Amino acid sequence: MSTPSMQPTPRTIVVAMSGGVDSSLAAALLVEQGHRVIGVTMKTFCYGENAGPTKTCCGLEGIMDARRVCDVLDVPHYVFDMEDSFGAAVIDDFVSEYAAGRTPNPCVRCNSNTKIPELLRRARQLGADSIATGHYARRIQRDGAPAIARGHDVKKDQTYFLWALPREVLPFLEFPVGELTKPEVRERARALRLATADKPESQEICFVPTGDYADFLARKLGADHAALQAGELVTADGTVVGTHGGYARYTVGQRRGLGGGKSQPLYVLQVRPDRRQVVVGTDDQLAAETVQVDTLNWLVDRAPRTGDRIRVQIRHGAAPALAVVEEIDEPAMRLKLDSPLRAVTPGQSAAVYDGELLLGGGLIRA
Repeated sequence: MSTPSMQPTPRTIVVAMSGGVDSSLAAALLVEQGHRVIGVTMKTFCYGENAGPTKTCCGLEGIMDARRVCDVLDVPHYVFDMEDSFGAAVIDDFVSEYAAGRTPNPCVRCNSNTKIPELLRRARQLGADSIATGHYARRIQRDGAPAIARGHDVKKDQTYFLWALPREVLPFLEFPVGELTKPEVRERARALRLATADKPESQEICFVPTGDYADFLARKLGADHAALQAGELVTADGTVVGTHGGYARYTVGQRRGLGGGKSQPLYVLQVRPDRRQVVVGTDDQLAAETVQVDTLNWLVDRAPRTGDRIRVQIRHGAAPALAVVEEIDEPAMRLKLDSPLRAVTPGQSAAVYDGELLLGGGLIRA
């Protein structure tokens, strides 16, 4: 006689639904598994004071698409207003980082400081057991504790955005699409006739749907702020080679907007807010052999130590680079790279891995 297959114990799971195909299928998969699903869309900024397009991941169209999917799945759908907390944790940080001459990653702040912790808080109010998102990531067990590993689809892996999560949320966080590739997600969504199956992905910063972040900064900081005033373009030795229209408009590795007529293409090497200078140089000068990281956050029991070999990823979509922990003094560390990396950008995230396991990470400072 064959033994019946074990079915997971039905649980109540709150799913963060942006109105995209990934979170839509995440909810559908959990329904298929027999869980009681509650769909939640978080109202952040995009359609509050900003009159820009509504087709972003958290715009009005996203709310309506999430609701359509929940109707098909026959599960409840709620909208939570998070404009105040999102503005304080994400938008204010975005503006202050650019004013300080750094290039922030608002998606990391959003996940770790706002969306996922707040989703868990609201889930507990609803009596739910856990929460789920549509991230391409996997929750695994490592040494008896929950941990995060890269998603099966290497090209879509989103663990880079999760290094700053509070570790205490991990036992309650699930990633239903983490074992699938993007084409498989769309195929499954089409088979289920979900309205979002072929919806294009949103690439822009949700609260800057026009893509013009300099205009956004001008509205937040004021057009007369030092970060938006003209200053000098200088080489590493201090030679003035031109002018710029505000250092907040530049990021390390940028080539556009530096003018032509030079014997070699110029790139941004550094931003010096205290002098209102943008340092430029040649492509070979962008290579860095070390990375300084602070604001460290670890998602595992054993954090890296001096001398450990790890992999570090310095931007979304970049290949992880081999490095050695040269020095660590919480909450900061210095990594020595096996091979130089191009355009290591202050303000961006450095996610740290052991193979596919996300150990944690920090913010690049130099």
